[in-house]
Amino acid sequence: MLTSFCPVICTSRLGESRSFYNRLFGFTATYTTQWYAGLSRPGGRQHELALLDHAHPALPEALLRPVRAVRLTLAMDDTAEEWDRIAALAAAECPDRGHLVITDPNGVRIDVVAPV
Repeated sequence: MLTSFCPVICTSRLGESRSFYNRLFGFTATYTTQWYAGLSRPGGRQHELALLDHAHPALPEALLRPVRAVRLTLAMDDTAEEWDRIAALAAAECPDRGHLVITDPNGVRIDVVAPV
């Protein structure tokens, strides 16, 4: 049985990325070093995300570069205040109410959707 799932973004912008995910989505640091940040969101369900310095020597050579292509989809409650807050902070594209398109500091595309 799957008990955890934690995407890892290799980044050259560790601090900026950490701030982005905290400010927009409420992720807080659970573990940090100079080259790694483990992030989590409080609440009943555990949501995790990790940021890793792309130049860390423990990485295999093939991974010694920032993320090149990834897309995250985050589902959240459809409250007008929260949508407006995130859209304003991230200068999000809003194709329709219930769908925001955001790009993080690494170029990761984030689709924020309301549950259907």
